[in-house]
Amino acid sequence: MQPITIFWHRRDLRLNDNTGLYHALQNEAPVLPLFIFDTQILDKLEDKKDKRLQFIHDHLTQIQKQLNDLKSSLLIKHGNPIDIWKDLLKNYDIQAVYTNRDYEPYAQERDKKVYELLQKHSIPFKGYKDHVIFDKNEVLKKDGKPYTVFTPYSKIWKANLQDVHLQGHPTQKHFSNFFKTKPLTIPSLEDLGFQPIPTNFPASTPKASIIEQYAEQRNFPSFQSTSRLGVHLRFGTISIRELAKNTKQKSEVFLNELIWRDFYHMILYHFPHTATSAFKPQYNNIPWRNNETEFKAWCEGKTGYPIVDAGMRELNETGFMHNRVRMITASFLTKHLLINWQWGEAYFAQKLLDFDLAANNGGWQWAASSGCDAAPYFRIFNPTTQLQKFDKQLVYVKKWISEWGTDAYPQPIVDHKFARQRAIDTYKEALATSKK
Repeated sequence: MQPITIFWHRRDLRLNDNTGLYHALQNEAPVLPLFIFDTQILDKLEDKKDKRLQFIHDHLTQIQKQLNDLKSSLLIKHGNPIDIWKDLLKNYDIQAVYTNRDYEPYAQERDKKVYELLQKHSIPFKGYKDHVIFDKNEVLKKDGKPYTVFTPYSKIWKANLQDVHLQGHPTQKHFSNFFKTKPLTIPSLEDLGFQPIPTNFPASTPKASIIEQYAEQRNFPSFQSTSRLGVHLRFGTISIRELAKNTKQKSEVFLNELIWRDFYHMILYHFPHTATSAFKPQYNNIPWRNNETEFKAWCEGKTGYPIVDAGMRELNETGFMHNRVRMITASFLTKHLLINWQWGEAYFAQKLLDFDLAANNGGWQWAASSGCDAAPYFRIFNPTTQLQKFDKQLVYVKKWISEWGTDAYPQPIVDHKFARQRAIDTYKEALATSKK
């Protein structure tokens, strides 16, 4: 058997400017790229027409074409990663394994098991920073502890930023070191237990005008004013370094969004309990109403509050929701309806094309006031005021609510003034009780 290096693709579905791949290609043994359709993740997906699977499959097909042109191939497996690695060890003479780090709790646990398995065979398992600008321990307080407030974190982030952090990795210079093999088979979505679906994914390169006008237009959901790059960043089909480099001079507000992304990944790594419970433990004591009928109305976009309903219908139909509207819908669920943020977080996780645990969790805990640097519990968006501010002409509302202005559109599910006071009283009492 010919000795090989394996590069394991996860959330980095590209060959260009890929940190781990760049280092793998400089190893002596030729590189066989690997992707695993992880049944530990796929088995939990209820929708068998999952747009994210289609997105992943499309980009794996693109990578495969690139590799085939180089007389190489992508090895794709389907199953439990630890079982797949045991089989790989039997079938290949693996000299080293390279990958890019992932900070989600499941990924950490999975990688630990793979590391221990490879260690038994004296095979190095090397991880690299790739999907963030600053790694989990690169922006810390002077005492070595992680920041839990965004503003000081962002100041140090910007102060520490050097050209080297945005420098790409010229992988193409080493493409000759891919393992030479005949094209290997890519399983179809049907083989994986899913159905292919026609999709219209956002472009991986936003118009320059979107970045330049981002600060002025980003809050208006009727405008084509957001980059829609979330899905590309989530699955690594674009380089975060290249994006930051191309946008940092054009829009500080847009750059701040990338800093928030780093911040939430750092929080998830240092405080893994946030994946399953409140960052601030006392907020686990909120007595949520959790009315299932009201939750269903929220999910379906039938709350009687048009900005909320338009957002939910956009999400259900496209897998996307405008950033401003994400905050409004999350605030409405947690504050107006007093439904556990984890219900909303799970629904977004199921529907969002750009679902990313760190950002989704951080956003929901921000809205519920339970997270680090979150909105105070008495800050409650007024959905009517938000509509007047950001969709005054009802362009967004009319796009997504076909029955708007007719008797078919429901009356408000709850009165804003009443719901606001109920939320404040509920939070205040629960937090006071938790101090005793």
